[in-house]
Amino acid sequence: MSRAPVYAVDLRNGRIGEVMARVGGYVQLRPVGGGREWDCPPQELGEAPPDEVLRERVRRLNRESVSGVT
Repeated sequence: MSRAPVYAVDLRNGRIGEVMARVGGYVQLRPVGGGREWDCPPQELGEAPPDEVLRERVRRLNRESVSGVT
């Protein structure tokens, strides 16, 4: 059984990411919909509102459809 994704906001820049792991004192986040992970100090994480996560998913799908990626 897989767990539901957990999302957080990097308060340093407002980016929303899926929480992937804790490594070396940092939390690794991956952009909504995939992409390159980045490290964030745990004290710089905030709760990602569900409507913002959904909005980010829609943005990603729109970018992919415009660029021809399916």
